[in-house]
Amino acid sequence: MLHFLLRKTGYGLLVLFGVVVLVFFLFNVLPGDPARLTLGQRADVSSLENVRKELHLDQPVGMQFLFYVNDLSPVGVHTKQDAQANLHYLTLAHLPADRLLVLKAPYLRRSYQGKKPVWEILTEALPGTLLLAVAAMLFATVAGISLGILSAVKQNTWMDTSAVFASVMGISAPSFFAGIVLAYLFGFVWSDYTGLHMTGSLFDVDPFRGRVLNLRNLILPAVTLGIRPLAIIVQLTRSAMLDVLHQDYIRTAYAKGLSRSRVIWHHGLRNALNPVITAITGWFAELLAGAFFVEYIFGWKGIGKVTVDALDKFDFPVVMGAILFTAGIFVLVNILADLLYAVVDPRIKL
Repeated sequence: MLHFLLRKTGYGLLVLFGVVVLVFFLFNVLPGDPARLTLGQRADVSSLENVRKELHLDQPVGMQFLFYVNDLSPVGVHTKQDAQANLHYLTLAHLPADRLLVLKAPYLRRSYQGKKPVWEILTEALPGTLLLAVAAMLFATVAGISLGILSAVKQNTWMDTSAVFASVMGISAPSFFAGIVLAYLFGFVWSDYTGLHMTGSLFDVDPFRGRVLNLRNLILPAVTLGIRPLAIIVQLTRSAMLDVLHQDYIRTAYAKGLSRSRVIWHHGLRNALNPVITAITGWFAELLAGAFFVEYIFGWKGIGKVTVDALDKFDFPVVMGAILFTAGIFVLVNILADLLYAVVDPRIKL
């Protein structure tokens, strides 16, 4: 188990390093002067030069990349002043020139606009995105597995045909299009009946009561985000169940006198869950990334909306940090998925 975890973690770190390289050099060629984006268009020349020096923009591109990797690395070399101002760190060694070798949280630098640490911006927005992704995945998982089992058990009936047709429609509809349609119909046209709104976040601001929890605002974005994984889960569950229900051990279970529901849910479903788990874990990570436009459409405060707003303002550190943050979640979720296989299906040996 330990060897497996170390190997998967090593692969994950290689993936993250590739993302760091891609993100840095992609944003390095984009137009715009980070110093002017930080200080504004009316900044004087000396202030601009000081910011360029602080951001290492006066160095060659290769050195800028090394400084960026040093900031992101959990172990890095920093000046004492820089470490105290920007890092949460533990000193490992004192080096010449008033420098420290430190163990630290990754430093994603500061926003050009608000001068706030990017890590704080993302962690403040993360709960909203996680809640939305969990709600969407819960909806997709429960509905998708139930419809997939129903479709397999009622094969070649109208129920099966309807479930397959609906899943194909769900796969074909992009999230941003489904979001616009659902927001317009349920949040505007039928708002008097549904009680839902086109936009809104988890907390509403009331002039008398302050922040008020409003879970109704979660319904439309969660359903929108869950439509595509729901369609995939229906297809995978149906296919896996059809394969499992024709196995010899299922016929043996029936021969022992077990009820149909016990055979389907206990013996059949458990052995059909491996591809479904792959879809669930993969799509959960996908939802964290795919929530960008859904959050923007519904005005839901999360990493997606923060990133789109930052991109609109050319606030590159926030955008870069959000991409790396999402990539890290992808890697973590995929490692957890491999561990879940062994829990669900004892036949699998890590």
